[in-house]
Amino acid sequence: MKFLIVNGIYEQLLQWLYAAHPGLEKRPYDEQVRVRIEGFHGGTTFYPYNLAQLGHEAHEIRVNDPHTQKAWARERGVRVSPDRTPGLRLRRGVVPWPRWHTNKRWITEILEAQIKHYRPDVLLVPAMNQIPTDFLKTMRPYTRLMVGLHDSTPLPDGYDWATYDLVLVTFPPFVDWFRGRGVPSELVLYGFDPRVLDRTGQPERDVPVSFIGSFFDIHSNRTEFVEALCEQLEIRVWAPDVRRLRPDSPIRRSYQGQAWGQDLFGTLGRSQITLNVHHGGVPPYANNMRLYEATGMGALLITDWKQNLGELFEPGTEVVAYHSLEECAEQIRYYLAHPAEREAIARAGQARTLRDHTYRQRMEEMVGIIERYMK
Repeated sequence: MKFLIVNGIYEQLLQWLYAAHPGLEKRPYDEQVRVRIEGFHGGTTFYPYNLAQLGHEAHEIRVNDPHTQKAWARERGVRVSPDRTPGLRLRRGVVPWPRWHTNKRWITEILEAQIKHYRPDVLLVPAMNQIPTDFLKTMRPYTRLMVGLHDSTPLPDGYDWATYDLVLVTFPPFVDWFRGRGVPSELVLYGFDPRVLDRTGQPERDVPVSFIGSFFDIHSNRTEFVEALCEQLEIRVWAPDVRRLRPDSPIRRSYQGQAWGQDLFGTLGRSQITLNVHHGGVPPYANNMRLYEATGMGALLITDWKQNLGELFEPGTEVVAYHSLEECAEQIRYYLAHPAEREAIARAGQARTLRDHTYRQRMEEMVGIIERYMK
């Protein structure tokens, strides 16, 4: 089968990536994509390689990345709307003068050309809340199966989710949520790609306790939790930014900067302990990439208890789970003071991830599901 994976990219990651590679935006499309893929930026970045290992063809695009998308359009002679278009407003109530408006029509213009170019068997859309379903309906003649991919973030109103033939989700409650709206849905979890270990090697574990994550509005419970821990313990924090934090937030004292892709994995590889805090919208299910990234990199994962955690890892043997702030702080102190126990659990967690939670296995599961719906 041929897959076209339509995803988005965080604005902070986009800025960081091109700042880290000066002049990259002027390079050919394939080179820009190669830099992103080799840097391991984003979960679906691992899909094409693992699908290829299963005998399928796959292309991943980031629809809101103007650099790569417009490079693709230029190289194929696809004309797109300019970034800014003039409007009119009255100057001093009398004379009309230009007022420029941001124009995002290029996103769907280029995406339409890409869908028609690749004509995929499966149009896989993780960017479900970025691509209008009215647009997707016009693309139906150019694909056999339209598949959404979603995590645990709230979905906006005004979308016709029945546009999709199937929605794959990482968050168990969303299976019933979509099915209740007449949309077939199945569970496919996040994973880990062992190739990351080959790239990062075995760095010295010189970071006693790390936290890597975001502090957006949806993460208010996480922000309060990490702030409280930083008041008690020395925790090194990496995040896209800390602009939303209050000026006296203790996280600011612990902030180490951004960590994306290979740098993120390298930081986890340097961590003795790494902390995981799900955002408030996912109780009571364990459901984020850090579960697999942290264990895959061999750090001891201390994560908030969720009712399905035991289906993924054995608490106390492969990961450590806490029920409260006080218990979390106590566990961090204990395992810092008992390295043999810490390392034994970390090794067991890594072995579990490499055995049961790889992206190769996830792609096998996904392909099996899709093949059923293709019939």
